[in-house]
Amino acid sequence: MSEKIRTRYAPSPTGKMHVGNLRTALYEYLIAKHAGGDFLLRIEDTDQKRFVEGALELIYKTMEQAGLHHDEGPDKDGGFGPYVQSERVKSGIYLEYAKQLVEKGEAYYCFCTKERLQELHDEAEKKGEKAAKYDKHCLQLGKEEIEEKLKAGIPYVIRQNNPTEGETTFHDVIYGDITAPNEDLDDMVLIKSDGYPTYNFANVIDDHLMGITHVVRGNEYLSSAPKYNRLYQAFGWEIPEYVHCPIITDENHKKLAKRGGASSFEDLMELGFLPEAVVNYVALLGWSPAEDREIFSLKELEEVFDYTRINKSPAVFDLVKLRWMNGEYIKAMEDEKYYEYALPEIKKVITKDIDIKAIADLVKTRIEVFPDIAEKIDFFEDLPTYEVSMYTHKKMKTNTENSKEVLLDLLPRLEELEEFNHGTLEAVVKAYVAERECKNGLALWPLRTAVSGKQMTPGGAYEIMEILGKEESLRRIRKGIELLNDAQ
Repeated sequence: MSEKIRTRYAPSPTGKMHVGNLRTALYEYLIAKHAGGDFLLRIEDTDQKRFVEGALELIYKTMEQAGLHHDEGPDKDGGFGPYVQSERVKSGIYLEYAKQLVEKGEAYYCFCTKERLQELHDEAEKKGEKAAKYDKHCLQLGKEEIEEKLKAGIPYVIRQNNPTEGETTFHDVIYGDITAPNEDLDDMVLIKSDGYPTYNFANVIDDHLMGITHVVRGNEYLSSAPKYNRLYQAFGWEIPEYVHCPIITDENHKKLAKRGGASSFEDLMELGFLPEAVVNYVALLGWSPAEDREIFSLKELEEVFDYTRINKSPAVFDLVKLRWMNGEYIKAMEDEKYYEYALPEIKKVITKDIDIKAIADLVKTRIEVFPDIAEKIDFFEDLPTYEVSMYTHKKMKTNTENSKEVLLDLLPRLEELEEFNHGTLEAVVKAYVAERECKNGLALWPLRTAVSGKQMTPGGAYEIMEILGKEESLRRIRKGIELLNDAQ
């Protein structure tokens, strides 16, 4: 095996990249980059029935957005290609290796019909067994009988010949040594009747030929590991280091569905999450750093990632936590990049000639994803209809009577202002508060309510009024006075 660490991400072009697949790709990438190794991209398209048009392009796009740049792949030949399994099939490589196993007695031709296999399935079901185990029926066929069937063109598969006695032990970085009784090992199909290799067989052949040293996958593959190991041993090949990751669940502790509202990288992009925040969050789904921190750039993850710190416990995909993390990334964004994301969202709502950048600055620390902007700023476009009860606030000690009084007192003072900005507005309110010998809230709550029509806003009265401008602010204050008049 190569002294240099080599990992691979081997997706099937069957649709969007699920969060679990993204984690696999990320961990493979980090293991390689942390050690100065190579990260490969291999496309596993042997299951032609599941192929989805456009999925291959989506794989490349997702990898690019996530920053997981591969060193070798279909578009970057590193001398171990082809990197697309369907292209490797054409060379006959998988069938060649399967036949080697047949010669060694480690595999055999199986000519059983679909009907017979269905009978085995039905019998297993009657016994309450989870799956039908093949009964080695075709292993008993003589050499001449096999040759006759092959010459006659009778459809066949090639099956692995696993022992029925003894045990098989394998080592996993996360789970340690695991032993499985050989009687539980099914004779899995290696070559299908269409000539294509199964995922399991092609995986082993390709990993060996490409010099893969570390294999990362979900722990649902733990039960298949003994069969993989027997293939490596049958060929006399060195077994790679296995890293089986814990399952990812939703908030209800059920396995995260592949077709959920936010279960794929593309779904999360459409919901307004930043790629770097998603990558950061996914890295923590089953792995914990040595230091007590949560925010990491991809470069920082490359430096600190220790795959032996992956744990066994299921990882909960918490959208609320991801939203928080995304908000932290937005806060830390440089202005130019932030505006690039924020301005299109603002322009979906604001059509008036007002300071859009000022609105963007106002919401930067108050959003978690960019689509949040719309509901936080819509009042700048139009004053919403609101209930007069909003003027009553126990903590601010306001009610409809004193709110009306405040607005009537402040209106003429605000009308006199030649400059209408944060500083002049604050000076007017502070002077009024000093005269009345009251707290700021008594004046600011009615003022903010009148100009926004909302209980929660991304800024205070001064910021809102400066953006709205003098004319619109005064119009809204007068409207507030009318509302309060009508209520009395």
